[in-house]
Amino acid sequence: MRSGVQGQVPVLNVGDTDAAGRFYALFGYTGQPGEDGRSRLRCGDLTLLIVEGAPAPATLYLHVDDVAATTERLVAAGHRVENAPGGECRTVDPDGNTILFAHPPGVPAPQVEPDGRPAPVRRAAQVAARRDGAPGHCRIGGPRGEPCTEPAEVKLADSWGDTVWGCLAHADEALVNARGAFLATEDNTGIAAYLAARQARPETAAVAG
Repeated sequence: MRSGVQGQVPVLNVGDTDAAGRFYALFGYTGQPGEDGRSRLRCGDLTLLIVEGAPAPATLYLHVDDVAATTERLVAAGHRVENAPGGECRTVDPDGNTILFAHPPGVPAPQVEPDGRPAPVRRAAQVAARRDGAPGHCRIGGPRGEPCTEPAEVKLADSWGDTVWGCLAHADEALVNARGAFLATEDNTGIAAYLAARQARPETAAVAG
């Protein structure tokens, strides 16, 4: 009989166990704060221990039975949910911990093409291939700074205006781990086109005058 780890309990440092408990209740966890500043949350056979202390951002990956319903509960409670590659979704708890959630392994993930690429990433790569401006190779690179010679197929951006071109593998990794990262559109339907459509037309300006 093989011996080894028979179970594990994730531990998260949080600033407020009550606020954390309300957040994780949206995923189905229940529990009561303990007198020692700890709260043991339960969801079926799973346990999550939250401890009052200086929050240290971590990443928690949860398998849920219904991604859409979980997303609806989070959004209704005022939390932002982003789509990540492979049918995963991403949000942030009150203490800045990244929460990734998806269907369990073996459950087909939505919006995945036959070649295995998430549909949004595939479409972005197809659009980028029809336009000039992409560098010759991935500019994201490996986790230790090693260069990547794979072709740059998609462009990423973030909420602060930074952009980078990457190969599909490193773009997927960045979308999951870089907060605020998203696929940058390389077509003509972006902000500029949106603002141009809102400009006053001659007849509108005449009426206003």
